[in-house]
Amino acid sequence: MNTLIISIFIIGYIIIAFEHSIKINKSATALLTGVLCWTVYILMSNDSHLINEQLTEHIGELSGILFFLMGAMTIVELIDAHDGFDVITSRITTNNKKKLLWIICILTFFLSSVLDNLTTAIVMVSLLRKLIDNKEDRLLFIGMVVMAANGGGAWSPIGDVTTTMLWIGGQITAQNIILKLFIPSVLSIVVPLVILSFKLKGTVRRPEIKENISPNPTTPFERNAVFFLGIGALVFVPVFKTITHLPPFMGVLFGLGILWVITEMIHSSKDDEDKDVLSVLHALRKIDMSSILFFLGILIAISSLQSTGVLSSLAKYMNDTIGNLNIIVPLIGLLSAIVDNVPLVAASMGMYDLVTYPQDSYIWEFLAYCAGTGGSILIIGSAAGVAVMGMEKIDFIWYLKKIAGLAFIGYVAGALSYIGLEYFFSR
Repeated sequence: MNTLIISIFIIGYIIIAFEHSIKINKSATALLTGVLCWTVYILMSNDSHLINEQLTEHIGELSGILFFLMGAMTIVELIDAHDGFDVITSRITTNNKKKLLWIICILTFFLSSVLDNLTTAIVMVSLLRKLIDNKEDRLLFIGMVVMAANGGGAWSPIGDVTTTMLWIGGQITAQNIILKLFIPSVLSIVVPLVILSFKLKGTVRRPEIKENISPNPTTPFERNAVFFLGIGALVFVPVFKTITHLPPFMGVLFGLGILWVITEMIHSSKDDEDKDVLSVLHALRKIDMSSILFFLGILIAISSLQSTGVLSSLAKYMNDTIGNLNIIVPLIGLLSAIVDNVPLVAASMGMYDLVTYPQDSYIWEFLAYCAGTGGSILIIGSAAGVAVMGMEKIDFIWYLKKIAGLAFIGYVAGALSYIGLEYFFSR
């Protein structure tokens, strides 16, 4: 059974990778792969009730991610409809590729530590659409944004879901993870940036500004209000989670609800035609549902590998055959480029207990770094990558050729720095 499920997953993975050659939309492939994996699982098992319970539990977790994604994308679309990103783009005056790349990546790196890598990636893609007209240039920047978002999320307890899992589980403390992982996370993006800076030449061309022919355009007050309220709603998510202990999607939905009420109020005097394009309903119509379905299909497929015990067996096998944490943990990080890092970290948390490895032990910090940044090596290896893949229709093979090598070099640089720093300070 497990062999068949793994085979279906690999075949689906290959079809997604060669989407443009095969000419089958990746969302359709992802959905079929996910459903087929679970169909094989339940048909070849003797306990359908247990499998339905497992699926229901996974869907509960996945729906939280999907609602979060929908809420965040809607907020970003609403800001965009009000030209709110002009607040940032008007302050970024350089068109030099090298300077712009460093500005964008530094902004992404620190923003993702406050928000999270998924939300930050969505925001930065919308921002780059305002800054770069040429799609090939924009995709290169977006690939670096995925790296910067994942790197920035790894060193913050609220920046990446796996780091948050370890924080909530008691494996790490907030202060320690920041101190220990900041330098490795910085290197994971700085090293690729330095390499790419030698190759980048020239300037970027900004999109032409379309004249607003609406008789009642947004005012500077409305533009600024929606921008700061929207970003504030996203920043408030981790605060909401800390205060209420409710999952992040509840915070996003709360922020969206507040923004919805306020935009209805500030546009109440406009006629219906002008009000419509500035409404949340219009923003909801603009979000890319196919990318959300792709996300759903991928996560359902991976959850089948988790439920059948494939991932935990793989983790146990590596532990039994390799034994060296300096090899095992980076391998887990590399695996997170292929399958979701959440089940991999969950399996690791179950395999290594807090008695043997107490809070803030070497393994937990290293795992947070590797699982958080390893997903950058492939476009579908992280939530940020999957989101931007859907938003910008990024080709899997293109990312593999242009970004994967840089991401791997950055990943290795950060991992080696962590090992070196731990060795130096533990002497």
